[in-house]
Amino acid sequence: MARRIIDISMHLENDVVSDPSGYGPRIEYRTHRDTAQEVTAFFPGLQPAQLPDGEGWAIEWIRLMTHNGTHLDAPYHFASTMNKGERAIAIDEVPLEWCFQPGVKLDFRGRPDGYVVTAADVEAELGRIGHSLQPLEIVVVNTRAGSAYGKPDYVSAGSGMGREATLYLLERGVRVTGTDAWSWDAPFVHTKEKFAKTGDASLIWEGHKAGREIGYCHLEKLHNLEALPADGFTIACFPVKIRGASAGWTRAVALLDR
Repeated sequence: MARRIIDISMHLENDVVSDPSGYGPRIEYRTHRDTAQEVTAFFPGLQPAQLPDGEGWAIEWIRLMTHNGTHLDAPYHFASTMNKGERAIAIDEVPLEWCFQPGVKLDFRGRPDGYVVTAADVEAELGRIGHSLQPLEIVVVNTRAGSAYGKPDYVSAGSGMGREATLYLLERGVRVTGTDAWSWDAPFVHTKEKFAKTGDASLIWEGHKAGREIGYCHLEKLHNLEALPADGFTIACFPVKIRGASAGWTRAVALLDR
C-alpha cells in the first residue's frame, strides 16, 4: 500500500513573524559567488576563475534559539522537575519511541483567540471524532493560528491548552502533544490581560506547567494540520540531538496509508 507523507512543519525563514519581536531567527545566505574566495583559501595558488563557473559553495549562517521554527519541547523547558519531583529530562534524553506514534487531531479552529481549552472540550472533541485515546498517541491541536502563519498576528492567534486539558491527555498515556500556534498555552497577550484582572499567577503557562506533574513533550509551531484527518495517521517528530537542551528542531511529518 502506498504511503502519503504530509509535511506538518513550518519554514525557518527571515522576515516572517513566527516569534515575538527579538526572538526570531536570522539567516545569512552565502551564494556560490560569495564563497569562491573561501574555497580558494583552502588551496594555495587556486584562483576563483579556475573553479567551474567561478563558483564556490552555497552555505547559510544561522542564528537560532532552540524554539525557533517547528520544534519539540522537552520537559526541562517547562520546569526543573517532572513527575512530581524527578529531574526533568532534556531533549537528548527524550525516549525516541515517544516521537514516532499514531496521531490524533483535535480541531479547535472555532475557538476564539486566547480561549483556554478545558478537559471537557477535549472529551467532547474526542467524542465528536469517535476516538478513544491510547497510550503514547501523539495528539495535535489545530487552532486558528494555522491560518495566521505569515501574518503579523500569528504570535497572538489561536486558542491554548489549559492545565486540566493537558492533564486529561497525560493521564491517558499521551506523552507528546502539539499545536500549530506559537505556544501550547494561550498566547501571552491574552493571559496578560487575565492576570492583570485577577492577579492569579497560576494562569501563566498553565499547560506547560502540567509537566511538573506528568512529564511530557510538545510540538509547537506545526503547520498544515488542516490537511490531516482526525486519526488514522502516524507522526514522526524526532528532535535534533542537542545535549542538555530544552528543545530541538524537528521536520515533523504525518504518514498516511492511502
